[in-house]
Amino acid sequence: MALHPFYVSVTEIRHNKAQQELEVSCRIFADDLENALKKQYKAPLDIIHPASKQKMDSLIAAYLGKHLLITIDGKPVKLQYLGYKIEEEAAWCFLAAEQVPAFKRAHVRNDILYDEHPNQINMIHVIVNEVRKSTKLDNPKMEADIVF
Repeated sequence: MALHPFYVSVTEIRHNKAQQELEVSCRIFADDLENALKKQYKAPLDIIHPASKQKMDSLIAAYLGKHLLITIDGKPVKLQYLGYKIEEEAAWCFLAAEQVPAFKRAHVRNDILYDEHPNQINMIHVIVNEVRKSTKLDNPKMEADIVF
């Protein structure tokens, strides 16, 4: 993979009103995520062609579980990792939380890849009732409140 001149991830948190769910997707440069996993787990890994997709899913789930935390109206949300796919240079990681009613405030703690890149930027988009609010976290800032 070629080096890229900037370091950014995009996390979208969408409230599905009909299903009472949070649908979360994280777009992370695949090479950066792979390098973070290699460093954390001290093992050779290939995110694009994993020897075991199940093991790779488990490593990514654990990584995201440490680096992406969401609180809705003061209550921590238990995110369930659903899987990932590679699209061009990006790894799209998918998570969800059930039984989440519509809310007024989302608190997001996102320090994805902060250990890897001092100039990492993490964009956050939160969508509730088709209203989208966005913020940008520049390393080392890792927390944001989004109010509707």
